[in-house]
Amino acid sequence: MLYAILCYHDETVTSNWSKAHDDEVITRLKQVHERWAQEFGPIARLMPSSQATTLRKTDGMVLDGPYAETKEQLLGLYIVDVTDLAQGLQIARELTEANPGGAYELRPIMSYYPDGAAAKDDAAP
Repeated sequence: MLYAILCYHDETVTSNWSKAHDDEVITRLKQVHERWAQEFGPIARLMPSSQATTLRKTDGMVLDGPYAETKEQLLGLYIVDVTDLAQGLQIARELTEANPGGAYELRPIMSYYPDGAAAKDDAAP
């Protein structure tokens, strides 16, 4: 099953980390990445939400910054190919140990392709 593990945290906290602290967190996360290398697909660390551009679907207006004001922002995501939700949660727990604070949201992924077919290994809940 493909899952997205969405990483949320308060940007005012993470953007104030020293380079040394950020490097320590990345080192701990890389240890988790290495343990689960077979299950990991793409990993993305997003730039700050202050660099976001939002297109509102209702009126087509383009806005600087994120769409909504929230306490925690989406900072990145993992794509994992796991046997079930329990295995995805295990990975998220290990990521939490490496980088406490915020939240990890797991969502099943279903891919769509131009011909309308869904990938055989994708799962619908």
